[in-house]
Amino acid sequence: MWLKSRAVQAWARRLHVYISMALLFVVLFFSVTGITLNRPNLFELSQPDIQSNIFELPRALFSINDGRIEADEKALHQFLKNEANVSGNPSNLDIFSEIEDGELIIGEVSMDFKGPGYNASVFVDILDESVEVESTDYGVIALLNDLHKGRNSGEVWKWFIDITALLMIFFVITGVCLLLPKKKTLHTSIKWTIFGSLVSLIIYVIAVP
Repeated sequence: MWLKSRAVQAWARRLHVYISMALLFVVLFFSVTGITLNRPNLFELSQPDIQSNIFELPRALFSINDGRIEADEKALHQFLKNEANVSGNPSNLDIFSEIEDGELIIGEVSMDFKGPGYNASVFVDILDESVEVESTDYGVIALLNDLHKGRNSGEVWKWFIDITALLMIFFVITGVCLLLPKKKTLHTSIKWTIFGSLVSLIIYVIAVP
């Protein structure tokens, strides 16, 4: 059987060991945050730190063309990050305007910045040339919980979760490859696998209505 070949066993053992060491702290992170998510009553979230500030709006960020308000979104995002110290991923702009005879009567823009454990609401009044930013920091536990779920964490972190999941799959497969040729422990391992699967199934049936 090809699984018993020295080359396969050597590679399986090598990958199993190196993957386990590479994922050591990652698995610990997801295990701990799994508990904080499942038992929020044991890990009371701190009171959100809410800050509200008003800034002067640079005129160059918005312009009126053909009766429409146009925004330099890239410059606006950079301005908010530099002046208001916002972070996270920006939403699309929600623009409400009213123009009569080429003159702006109402010009309001709103948007959000969302990150793990963080949210910032931005309201722009173009007529008053002001930007109001209300940022909310929900604390370390909320940040870790959001990272566990991949919530508002960006594309790079999502790829990190995907790659971690694939490595865990390889970790399991290489463990099985190492176990299958060992007849003495294989039968016991199969029994424990069946036992664990049945217990999980019974708990699911009992717990889930």
